[in-house]
Amino acid sequence: MLGKYRRALRMSVVVGVFGYVAIGGYWPREIPVQSQSSEIVAAEPIIVAVDTDTKPEVESIHRLMFDQSDAWNRGDIPAFMEAYWKSPELTFSSGGNVTRSWEATRDRYLERYPDRATMGKLTFSELETRLVGDQAALTLGRWKLERGQPIDGNFSLVWQKFDDGWKIIHDHTSSSTR
Repeated sequence: MLGKYRRALRMSVVVGVFGYVAIGGYWPREIPVQSQSSEIVAAEPIIVAVDTDTKPEVESIHRLMFDQSDAWNRGDIPAFMEAYWKSPELTFSSGGNVTRSWEATRDRYLERYPDRATMGKLTFSELETRLVGDQAALTLGRWKLERGQPIDGNFSLVWQKFDDGWKIIHDHTSSSTR
């Protein structure tokens, strides 16, 4: 068992911060995997946490994501954007491009999804959220838009905890190739 942690620590040196995130930033605790289901998300999210003290934080982040999918499915992009950090320093990476600022990210969504038909129905699945200290978290997962021509892909979200709660400070979203 300890051998796994030694391998994980060696890997963290090789891959840097992402290796550190992969073992939860703790040594040598186990990382229990707990599951929760939700009526809003079609698939069952995976909650990865190092101890029960982190579970409320992870649940809070997932609740924000569930609220996002609800807003999207109502056609409400401004409400969808509430989970994002309202800052010129917000970054959104997709399709080989980086969009900088909350306003530019919102405008990108409004341009790409001008109506409910284009927006389709959004679901998130395979959510894995890891806290990285008290004020930061990383969420990995999959997204899917059900519409005339369905599309899906992966995403990674970097979260920061502010006085008013958790906010996405970086979103990297990619589409699956078909």
